[in-house]
Amino acid sequence: MNAMVYTDAAASLSGVAVRRDGFAFGPVDLEIPRGLVTAIVGPNGSGKSTLLRVLLKLEPCEGRVELLGEPMDNVRDEEVKARIGFVAELPHAYEDALTPEEKAKFAANWYPGWDWERYRKLLRSFDADQARGKLRKLSKGMRRKVELACAMAHNPELLILDEPSSGLDPFAWKTMLEELHRFMEQGDRTLIIASHITEEVKRLADCILFMHRGKVLGCYEKDQLFDEWRSLVVQPAAEAGSDWLRKLPGLQGWAEAAPGLYRLETDKAGETQACCQDQGCRILSVQRMELEDILGCLIRREERTR
Repeated sequence: MNAMVYTDAAASLSGVAVRRDGFAFGPVDLEIPRGLVTAIVGPNGSGKSTLLRVLLKLEPCEGRVELLGEPMDNVRDEEVKARIGFVAELPHAYEDALTPEEKAKFAANWYPGWDWERYRKLLRSFDADQARGKLRKLSKGMRRKVELACAMAHNPELLILDEPSSGLDPFAWKTMLEELHRFMEQGDRTLIIASHITEEVKRLADCILFMHRGKVLGCYEKDQLFDEWRSLVVQPAAEAGSDWLRKLPGLQGWAEAAPGLYRLETDKAGETQACCQDQGCRILSVQRMELEDILGCLIRREERTR
């Protein structure tokens, strides 16, 4: 399966790179589609949060960044960011001394589209309308609810969330998913989310962007990804020879499962099975690959190319 290419992008990066001690990001050339949910997945330290900060020009970088069709060049940054909602992975320390109401009033100054009725409705939906006291005194989950309500209160064109479910209990997590689905139902909104929660990605994402060690491994349509990636256990025919593996279409990885048995990873399941059968191989099992398995396969492929 080829990585996806889009003509209508909510975000576009060209030659973007970040260099700092102990970490290198990029160079990245990437387009994230408008009107869809793109989930960014990868191991800790893979560059997910860096990518989100780069998009918002919160991280100094080389290269060119565009959001919502506008270059992020410090000329119109505030105008563009007024159309965006953002929740960082970690709370902002400078907000610790604010109450939820003070945080909302501060945010309202920056967003012309701020809607107090929508903000309070979101707080009620998240069961956070009774939150009182300084933000630093709130539980992690309660503070997250306030942050989500603030990020969505101005009905942004683009919503960027970094590990949004961190600290949420199962009920609040379900409510968040419902609110995000409602947000996307408008049809002209875009959501970019970094998450390590597999079920969250499955329920929300239209596209999945894989990252590892500051590199983009590919962006794929979720449904095609889960439909076409398979793990097969096969027994080659005695006369198959030594090069039968090289003939398999879509082969992403393989290993000996047992003497005379091979475990194959493929992103073209139907073609791989047909080719195996044509070569006289016996197919013992076919299993759909989970998100973590696909990520592991892409990482191994990337390591081989290094």
